[in-house]
Amino acid sequence: MIKNILNLGDAALYCDFGSEVNKHINSSVIKYFRSLKKKKIHGINNLTPSYNKLIISYDLKITNFNEIKKVIENISFDKNDELVTKKIEIPICCDEKYSLDLERLKEKIKLEKDEILKIFFSNEYFCYMTGFIAGMPFLGDLNNKLKIKRLETPRIKVPKGSVGITEQFANIYTFESPGGWNIIGNTPIKIFDKTKESKPNLINPGDTIVFKQIDTEKYLNYGE
Repeated sequence: MIKNILNLGDAALYCDFGSEVNKHINSSVIKYFRSLKKKKIHGINNLTPSYNKLIISYDLKITNFNEIKKVIENISFDKNDELVTKKIEIPICCDEKYSLDLERLKEKIKLEKDEILKIFFSNEYFCYMTGFIAGMPFLGDLNNKLKIKRLETPRIKVPKGSVGITEQFANIYTFESPGGWNIIGNTPIKIFDKTKESKPNLINPGDTIVFKQIDTEKYLNYGE
């Protein structure tokens, strides 16, 4: 659970759950995030969860650090606060046009392309957080055999829907964006839909993701 609650500037604080990045700690972050969001505490204007921290911004005209800290320290959970998650299947095309860095991965981690994909698709992934660009999910934990650093020179434009891996995570680019992740494929699914104002994210913290490989024909005709 929370190890410390500290000031973050004049009108924010952060809950520190530890320095490790793992599913157990992140589940606690998400639990507090969802509970505080549901309680709609007067004066809190933003909640930002990350791997192992929860940032809480507040309006100094309404509340202050000590009041928010007291609320957090005395928060109680019931069965309705348990982490409810979804299991979501995401199709990916890894044909040459979409797997921009598969050849680089082969050279860097000394595995054949088929073996790389076999390992990647045999795993389930836990959504730790979303961010960087709207709705982009950070998905762990990658098999140790596939752990690799970012590109030495990031791309100016990574295509929307690209699925990348770096270190212990996989992610999905929800918009065309600069980026340095190793791209192994692309999904035809819209991961972030701004027209759905109440629930624009397909994937949210705590969800489990299973990737399914499809070919170019299915990719181009997906949803028809």
